[in-house]
Amino acid sequence: MLAFHALVLVVVPSFVWLGFWQLDRWEEKAAAARLQEENLAADPVPVEELDAVGAQVDPQDRWRRVTVVGTYDSDNELLVRNRDGSQGVGLHVLTPLVAEDGTALLVNRGWIDQPPSSKAEPEVPPAPEGEVTVTARLHYSETPENTGVRRREGLPEGQIMLIDVDAIAEDLPYPVYGGYGDLTEQDPASDPAPEPVAAPETNTGMNLSYAVQWWVFTLTAIVGWVFLMRREIRDAAQGGTAEGPQAESPREPIGHPSGS
Repeated sequence: MLAFHALVLVVVPSFVWLGFWQLDRWEEKAAAARLQEENLAADPVPVEELDAVGAQVDPQDRWRRVTVVGTYDSDNELLVRNRDGSQGVGLHVLTPLVAEDGTALLVNRGWIDQPPSSKAEPEVPPAPEGEVTVTARLHYSETPENTGVRRREGLPEGQIMLIDVDAIAEDLPYPVYGGYGDLTEQDPASDPAPEPVAAPETNTGMNLSYAVQWWVFTLTAIVGWVFLMRREIRDAAQGGTAEGPQAESPREPIGHPSGS
């Protein structure tokens, strides 16, 4: 029983802590989902209001829509590997958009199909020539630390694994904004064009359900402990009564001899 009591003392606080940990995870995801929904619904603003050359995009500004007027630099276009689209895994087309002041925003124009082999040239819809007005969802630069994706050597020329803006900017002849944008609108539009990148669905996960489950386990453990304790106390009481001294039976009175 001592071992059982010790187990309960360990299990109950652990289950309570796990429940609150799952609740914290749910609150974090819910806050991120709210931020994403609010930023996607906000009116677009000029990119310079939320980003700057060589700066880091504030995570609170991620998913905000920004506008840029400029000309695509197709000569420095890159393809980003292992990106999901409606037809499976393919490539994202990343093209610098150079504004009139000479600064550029890396614009993810959308998804294209993966070629049948690594040596085959993918079919990339060309960016429009001349000046365009672009609206894009703002993102911060991708790194191995914030994506969990490793850099890879030996990729085909013009292909990358991460949209690491600082690394890409080192090979460009103009200053580059610190973030990049997923294209949502373009005037004039491209035809044909890569498949637009859809904003991910907000998802708070199952953490709230897991928190409730841990607390149910806690309650179950406590109720089970109380039930066993009551049974042990009852059994001990019954055992003590059974083993106690038995009452002596009354003696028969001593009879007198009969006769006269």
